[in-house]
Amino acid sequence: MRSRSRRLVVALVVLVVLLGVGLAVVWGLQRQLIYYPDASDVPPAGDVLPGARDVTLETHDGLELGAWYVPADADRDTGLAVLMAPGNGGNRAGRADLARDLADRGLAVLVIDYRGYGGNPGSPSEDGLAADADAAVRALADLGHPVDRTIFLGESLGTGVVAGLQQRHRPAGIVLRSPFTDLADVGGHHYPWLPVRTLLRDRFPVLEPLAASDVPVTVVYGDRDDVVPTELSARVADGVPVLVERVVLEGAGHNDAVMFGPRVADAVARLARSVG
Repeated sequence: MRSRSRRLVVALVVLVVLLGVGLAVVWGLQRQLIYYPDASDVPPAGDVLPGARDVTLETHDGLELGAWYVPADADRDTGLAVLMAPGNGGNRAGRADLARDLADRGLAVLVIDYRGYGGNPGSPSEDGLAADADAAVRALADLGHPVDRTIFLGESLGTGVVAGLQQRHRPAGIVLRSPFTDLADVGGHHYPWLPVRTLLRDRFPVLEPLAASDVPVTVVYGDRDDVVPTELSARVADGVPVLVERVVLEGAGHNDAVMFGPRVADAVARLARSVG
């Protein structure tokens, strides 16, 4: 009996140690599970989007970040701008078509890349992305687009970026594409066996800051999203006080082409007309 009890104790100790090591690894590597930057350099803006130009964002912590500014179509200019805060993957080159669609609808566009993306220095984090977005607001103001004439377009992780940004800089409106309530809810869906809410360092709340906001909001999401559960996007749409429109794209997954194309641009344009 003593031998059996000793073996049981040893087994429990080993299990606890392995669990602790596993949690430590998750803690240390979690940002690699959140951010998937394409760090490669991108071409000059004008080579990709005729009439566009490169812009440098200067962050309060001393980074200089590349971005693209796309002027609105002169014949359709609404006098409004869009600050495009992308999701956690790729770089601004992958948002060129959407930027063109928005410009064709009379909206000036600033397509940003966060630190660590698109040849930019630094490593991404929640505080870092917040600083990058603040720098984007300042850059748009320097380009003649005050924040009260700007729509924040957040894509996936970028919905957390703009939800926080609107607390510091009130925009004309917000478009949330594939939003989540907060990042822990997404992590809990994909890793139900982990204490995600306890371990997570970068939180990116969306619903909580917007629930206290009177900024007009449009929510766009697909009903076949395998990254951000559809019910989380629906909860955001249900919870914002000033919901202008809910756009559910039937059969669309998180990274399907429709999520980066004309239907999203149309939703932004409709919001622009309603607030313009």
